Amino acid sequence: MGLEIDFLDETNEIKTRQLELIKRLLERAASLEMGEGSDGEVSVTFVSNAAIQELNHSYRGKNAPTDVLSFPMEESGEGEVDITHDPEIPRILGDIVISFDKAREQAQQYGHSLERELGFLAVHGFLHLLGYDHETAEAEKQMFQKQEEILKSHGLER
Repeated sequence: MGLEIDFLDETNEIKTRQLELIKRLLERAASLEMGEGSDGEVSVTFVSNAAIQELNHSYRGKNAPTDVLSFPMEESGEGEVDITHDPEIPRILGDIVISFDKAREQAQQYGHSLERELGFLAVHGFLHLLGYDHETAEAEKQMFQKQEEILKSHGLER
C-alpha cells in the first residue's frame, strides 16, 4: 500500500501536476523516514489565508495566517493516552493544512517557484507529523537538512 494521501483543495487553485509533485515528495519522505514499504495515511488540505488564520487562532492562539499547520494523530496531548502502533495496520499520521495564498506569497518573496514552496510546506508539515520540530537550533538544523535532501531529490533546490 505505501503512503495513502488524501488531498482536499478548498481553494480550487491547485493543479494536477502540483498534487502529483507533492505526492512524490511525501512518498519519498515516508520511504526515508518510515522505511521502504511502510504503510501510512495522511491528509493534505489546501486553504485560504482566512481559513488557516482561523485554525491557527483556534489551535495555537495566534490570530494570524500561517503557511502550514500539522495535526499529528500519533502525538498525545495532556491527559491523553499514548497511541501504540500496530504494525499490521497502516499508521494514521495526521493532517497537513497548507495556505495556498501564503505559499504563493512566499514563493514570490523567496524568488522560487510555487511548486518548490508547496513542496517545502508539504514536506515540512509531514516531518512534523513524524515528530520533528524546530524548537531548538539543533532540532531545526536536523529538520531543515532532511527537508532539503527530499526537495533536492526532486530538483527543487532554492
